[in-house]
Amino acid sequence: MNKLSSVIVFSLALSATAAGADKMQYPLSVAAAPDGAIYVADKDMHGVWKIAGGKLEVFFQGSNKFRTPLNAVRCVAVDTKGRVLAGDSSTREIYRFNAEGKPEPLSKAGIGIPMAIAFDARGDILVCDLEIHQIVKVPEAGGEPVKVADVTAPRGIVVDAQERIWVVSAGGKNQVVRILPDGKVETVVAGTPFQLPHTIALDKDQNAYICDNYAESIWKVSPDGKPEKWLTGKPLVKPVGITFATDRLLIADPHAKTVFEATLDGKLSPVKFETAGN
Repeated sequence: MNKLSSVIVFSLALSATAAGADKMQYPLSVAAAPDGAIYVADKDMHGVWKIAGGKLEVFFQGSNKFRTPLNAVRCVAVDTKGRVLAGDSSTREIYRFNAEGKPEPLSKAGIGIPMAIAFDARGDILVCDLEIHQIVKVPEAGGEPVKVADVTAPRGIVVDAQERIWVVSAGGKNQVVRILPDGKVETVVAGTPFQLPHTIALDKDQNAYICDNYAESIWKVSPDGKPEKWLTGKPLVKPVGITFATDRLLIADPHAKTVFEATLDGKLSPVKFETAGN
């Protein structure tokens, strides 16, 4: 590519970013903060959105240059202290945003492809690393990741009140497993009923809700491990990210280019917001 072509490509990339600066482009992951704010990881925006007070605004926007923070953001999470974290496969890193909204690296570039983030009771950070097919733990203060368990193609993670780690596998023989505090791994959902499962959320009764991208559905898994399609079809297109916000579910759908909310009786609607400039 010659110099002129490089300039043209770079200008087009900037124009595309500017054109989409007021709307979601490819939301993959969603997290709810204790204060009611919603954070959304947007791969094509190279950053994180914030929805608060009915307004959508940019929380952090990175560069479209590879190997820069959040260039390939995969997931977002909020810890019990209200701090926002994001996982980025471009820099192989987990970041936590400081009080000034700047991302600070935590894992010493030790994460290959961070697909989902959760937290244990001590505040340590649990990560699905799709590259090495492991659940790894990063100390709350930051440091080298250490292996918790081997799980094939892990894509979603959540921790229950008993400190059991629930993991969604997109490539294993059993698509939902649970890592016990003693390190043993047990099966929750046997076999492969899902087409392409992603993230997982738990309600207070330990029903699990799982995004299935290819099936265009949200599954509900009862405590006895039986899955059934709970929400399917329009307005969902290809749901990927799911989390609880108090008594409702938030669902990130990159093909619908928005975030939905669902009540536990199955009523689904887009999260309502205006752009910050309106």
